[in-house]
Amino acid sequence: MRAFLRNRAVRRAAGTAGTLFGVAVFVFVMLRAIPGNQITAGLGTEAAALTPAQQAALERYYGLDRPLVAQFFAWLGNMFTGNFGYSARNQQSVLDLTLRSLPVTAELAVLSILLALLIGVPLGMLAASRPNAARDALGQVVSLAGLSIPAFLLATTLLSVFAASFGFNPNGQGFATLAEDPLLNLRQMVLPALVLGFGIAAPILRTTRAAVLEVRSEDFIRTARAKGVPERRLQVRHVLGNALVPIVTMTGLQFGYLLGGAVVVEQIFSVPGIGRQVLLGIQQKEYAVVQSTVLVIALAFVLVNLLTDVLYRVIDPRVRAS
Repeated sequence: MRAFLRNRAVRRAAGTAGTLFGVAVFVFVMLRAIPGNQITAGLGTEAAALTPAQQAALERYYGLDRPLVAQFFAWLGNMFTGNFGYSARNQQSVLDLTLRSLPVTAELAVLSILLALLIGVPLGMLAASRPNAARDALGQVVSLAGLSIPAFLLATTLLSVFAASFGFNPNGQGFATLAEDPLLNLRQMVLPALVLGFGIAAPILRTTRAAVLEVRSEDFIRTARAKGVPERRLQVRHVLGNALVPIVTMTGLQFGYLLGGAVVVEQIFSVPGIGRQVLLGIQQKEYAVVQSTVLVIALAFVLVNLLTDVLYRVIDPRVRAS
């Protein structure tokens, strides 16, 4: 039994279940702590004119008349059967909404990560090649800019400039998925991906710089250079190859963050992703939408971290042996 509990897969599964249960409890409690409910959100000021009988009927319809513990476990039980709830505002099941919005956010996250890697990794290696020189200062400036400029400010500025100066605002049209219109879809995704990618490039740049500096100080790098290994091959295969673990770890964390943290950018650029779905659900006090969607985001985050763990065990044999 003890050997079974020590099994890494079992421990990871138990940790995942505990994390998801904690997220479920947290979001359930926090939603109930916000003033109002689905009735007041749907009717607005007209909710004050409801008779006690009408109020009771609506509470029974939305399941608000049951104790909170009963509501929680009823929702959790339905999740296990694939019943994520129903959105009265959209007249659709939450599962259908999620299956439509999750791929949109996943696409945005992939594009953002690719842009972040294209910016962060080369600049990080460039900064590490000459510490305290002009190129290092350039990397620090880009890193500080990415960390300090709020995403909503950069998004609003880019949207205003491109729309006013170049007439470029494809997000003003109806959103097109990658399958429906690939060209329009990429045009609609380029600005939000650039905003998110620039912010994520900052920690990737810093991680790359620190990892490369650490690897460059190792004895095997000096040995390879003494043996006459070409500089380009040395930098790419030996230096970057051995610095990949922290870079992959940081990239995985940022990708997981994007799945739920892109809500502001999605709202500004009218991208119908999962973050925007949560925001609209909070505004309408649609408990089922917010609870189920947040739990899906948490599950996606856990799976991304698991994939990251697998990747750096493939990259670095030392990690596999631990």
